[in-house]
Amino acid sequence: MNRKVIITCAVTGAIHTPSMSPYLPVTAQQIVDEALLAAQAGAAIVHLHARDPRDGRPSQDPDLFREFLPAIKANSDVVINLTTGGAPTMLVEERLQPALQLKPEVASLNMGSMNFGLYPMLRRFSEFKHDWEQPYLAGSEDRVFRNTFKDIQYILESCADNGTRFEIECYDIGHLYTLAHFADRGVIKPPFFVQSVFGLLGGIGTHSEDIAHMRRTADRLFGDRYQWSVLGAGRSQIPVATASLAMGGHCRVGLEDSLWDGPGVLAKSNAQQVTRIRQVIEALSLEVATPAEARQLLQLKGASEVAF
Repeated sequence: MNRKVIITCAVTGAIHTPSMSPYLPVTAQQIVDEALLAAQAGAAIVHLHARDPRDGRPSQDPDLFREFLPAIKANSDVVINLTTGGAPTMLVEERLQPALQLKPEVASLNMGSMNFGLYPMLRRFSEFKHDWEQPYLAGSEDRVFRNTFKDIQYILESCADNGTRFEIECYDIGHLYTLAHFADRGVIKPPFFVQSVFGLLGGIGTHSEDIAHMRRTADRLFGDRYQWSVLGAGRSQIPVATASLAMGGHCRVGLEDSLWDGPGVLAKSNAQQVTRIRQVIEALSLEVATPAEARQLLQLKGASEVAF
C-alpha cells in the first residue's frame, strides 16, 4: 500500500491583506466556496480563519465563523481546523474563542512567542484598499507574537474537554522542545500533529538543512508518536512541501501561506495550489489521504462531535 499524504489547505489567514490579491477570500460565502473547492481538489483538512466582511480585517468573532462552518460541514466530509493563532495583534483570550466554543476536530496552536515580521511585504505592495492594512504590516517590525508557556497551557487546558486535536505550529527548533515539555507533563497527548513552518521572518529558514534539522529533531523527541507536516511561506511553499514528501511527511498549502502559483503569478484559488501539490504527490507514487484516512492517522473525534 502506498503511503498516504495529508494535504492541509489554509484557506485564508491573518498574514495577507485583501489588497495583496483579488483572490483572497474574505466574505463567508467566499470562504465556503474556497474551502469546498480545495476539498474537491484533494485537501483532507481545511484550516480556517475569519475576516470582517466590511474591510477584510482578521477577526476571531465566533459568530463570523458560524456564518461559514455549517455550510462547509454540510457539503463536504473535509476535516475542519480552526485557528487559535488569530493575528499577532490579538490577546490569547480572544484568539481562543472559536476553538473553545465551536469544538472543531482540529485547531492550530502556536508553540512559542516570536518576532513575526510581515513588514518586508511593504516593498512589494504600496497601494491598499483599507486604512488598517499598511499600519498592520508596518507594525510587525516592532511586534512580538505572544505565545508564552502560560498562554499555551491556557489554550490546551481550556479545550481539554472538547476532544480537539491540535495542529502544533512550530516556527523554530525550540518550539519542538516546548511541545515535548507539555507532552512530558501530560498536558497534551499523542499522536501529535506537528506543522513545521518555514520561511517567515523571525522563524527558521527554508534551506534543506533547516527542513532536515526540524525532521530529525522531531523524530528524536517524538518517535512514532507524531505525524509531521510542513508549510513553506511565499515562494517556498511547493519546494518545502516537496522536501517533506521526500522525508515521509505531509504538507500544507493555501492562500494563507502563499498568494502565488509561480514567479509573479497570483494563484486564482486555494484549489489551484492543492492541485499543484497533488501532482507532486502522485508523481512520487504516493497517495493523497482522504478525510477519513486523515481522521484515522490523526485519531480525530469525527465531524459529528463538533459544535457547529
